Order: sequence, then structure tokens, then C-alpha cells
Amino acid sequence: MALAALLSLTALAPTAHAHGDEDHSHEAPKAAIPVNKPAANAADAAPAGAASLEASARLADGSLFVPKHVQRLLAVRTVPVTEGALSAAVELNGRVVTEPGSGGRIQATQAGTVVPAGKGFPALGQKVRKGEVVAWLRPTASSLERGDRVGQQAELGAQTALAERRIARLEQLEGSVPAKEIEAARVELQALKKRQAALAAALDAPQPLASPVDGVISAVDIVAGEVVDAKALLFEVVDPTRLAVEAPAYDLELPSKVLSAEGLAGGRLLKLQVAGAGRLLRDQALPMRFRVLDAAAPLAVGQPVKVTLRTRGTAQGVALPASAVTRNAAGETVVWVHEDPERFEPRRVRPQPLGADTVAVREGLKAGERVVTSGAALLAQVR
Repeated sequence: MALAALLSLTALAPTAHAHGDEDHSHEAPKAAIPVNKPAANAADAAPAGAASLEASARLADGSLFVPKHVQRLLAVRTVPVTEGALSAAVELNGRVVTEPGSGGRIQATQAGTVVPAGKGFPALGQKVRKGEVVAWLRPTASSLERGDRVGQQAELGAQTALAERRIARLEQLEGSVPAKEIEAARVELQALKKRQAALAAALDAPQPLASPVDGVISAVDIVAGEVVDAKALLFEVVDPTRLAVEAPAYDLELPSKVLSAEGLAGGRLLKLQVAGAGRLLRDQALPMRFRVLDAAAPLAVGQPVKVTLRTRGTAQGVALPASAVTRNAAGETVVWVHEDPERFEPRRVRPQPLGADTVAVREGLKAGERVVTSGAALLAQVR
């Protein structure tokens, strides 16, 4: 039993492999190979000239280091600036309105019940023509008013019957009575019949509600069978091809200085034409009206519009797209100048409006410098 135990322990012991009587004392010990050991500095481990493979970073002086491949991802575009004489401009906050005569409202002329003119009421956006009936208004009357009208009808019916009998008697006495008396009786009978017909038609006859102008239905404030009061607004019609922009001007001399006008609504540039200015202050401002020259522009009444007016007088400056101007972390207005292939420097500027989508920088830039016009907002987010 002891011998069996000894043999089992010998079998479990690790086997040593020898190479005969070879002497390994003259060999140098091999260096250990580290596994997954991070480099002390990624920049030191990168090969020379591989800076463009690093990430974007904000440098100590406030400039940015942006590799070329990151610039392509951010769609960074630059343009060289040129200095020249630029006109002054003024920005106004306006809104889209309808031109006089290009829009209309359909209102109830008296209290009544509104019923559709066809299968149903016109839908929003439906085109209508001037004079087209869009609904009917059935007048409503109280029991007392209806009783009075029925009584008037009965009274007129009795007067008509008496007039007919009188004419019949006069015609039997024709030749012995003056002809003018017979003619007067006939005229009186015709007047009584017309009054009777008019009263009967006014009792229950519906009134047509027609469109006052050509355009599209822009507001529907009615349901079938609804009882409305007099002057209630039922439908509103707008001609989308004849719209205008109204903006308040706080400078009373501004209308006489305007050379041209542009608008920006929903990211779309609008060509505007000055249509005039009133002489009645509204909220301490002078209302100015501009005609929209692009009839196909997708606009809606009440939509806000940023109006830029170019006025007389020029000054030196640099014209830039509005997308080139952004703000830094401190809230200052800056533009990014492309100093080196992978370096951008911020410049504090004070832009002035030049057009609907352009600004004028009077100082802070030099002619020939390349300014970022696309991707400036993304560069400002680099930390």
C-alpha cells in the first residue's frame, strides 16, 4: 500500500524536461514582454507628422486645433474676406399680412342657423371664387316675431282680397267712373301682392353666404346646424399670391432713407418692395408696409418676418454671411479665422445687419484673411 501511494504521487508531480547535459549558464535572461501596458503619453507614442490623426482640442491661447479629417466631418468652409464700402442697414420685426382687397371675411348678417351649401362646408385650403356661395344662413325668429309676421301676412291677404273686389266693381262700371281711378286700384293691388310675397320670403327664406374675393379658405369656425349671432365670423378667405409684410419703425425718418428691403421668414429669403408707411403712430411706432414680390413664396398670415432695410450712406467694412457669426462660451460675438491648415483663431467682432442673411463687420478683420462661413457654430463647441 505504501509503494502504491508513492507511485501515484510520482505520477502527479510535474515532469522536468532536460536537454541532456547541456549547460545554459552562458545564455542571457530574456526580457519580460509587458501585456496591454498603456503608453505614458499618446502624443509621444504617435509617429512624427501624425498630428492630423489626433482629436480636436482647444489650445491655451483660445485657438482651436482641428485636424483635416475633422474639418471634413464638420463641413467647415472658409472664404477670403475683402474690405469695401458697405451701406448701412436697419432690422425690423414684421409679420405677414394681407394686402387691402386681397382677403375677406364671411360673417353672419343676422342671427340664424348655418347650413352647408352643398354636401358640406368648404375645407381649409379649398379654392373659392368671388361670389361663390359657401353656406346658407337660415334666419331664426322667436315665437312672438313669427306671430307678428303671420299676422302681417293675414292683414296683407285681407287687403289684397278687398283690392281685387274693388277692381272688379270698378271694371263693371267702366265708362261711368274715371279711368285713373281704375288704374290706381290696379297699382295698389300690385303693391299689396309684392309686400305679401316679400314678407313670405323673409319669414323662412335662407340667405346666401358668398365669398367676397378670390382665394383659399383659411379659417372655418362653424359646424352644421350651429346657431350664430349677427356679425359672427364664419369663414376667412386669403389670396396667397397677394401678401404683404408689415413692420413697425420707431424712426420717423426711416421711410425716406430706405433704398431696398429684404425679408427672412422661416429660413427663406424674401424680396420685398416698399409699399408705403402710415402717418398714424401705432404703439409709438410708424407702421411700414412691404409688398412680397415672390408670389409663390410659402407664407401664412401672421408669420413673423425679419425685415432688413438698406439705407443711404456707406462705410468701410467686410461683408459676411450671417452663418459666420457665432458666440463663444462667454457670450461674445466672434468669427473664426483660419490661421493655419489645422488651426482656427477666434476674433471678437461687432456685426451690423447688411441684408436678410448677411452682416457687415466694420473692424476686427483684415483683407485676405480666411473666415469660416460654414461650421462656425460647431467649431465653437470644441473644448
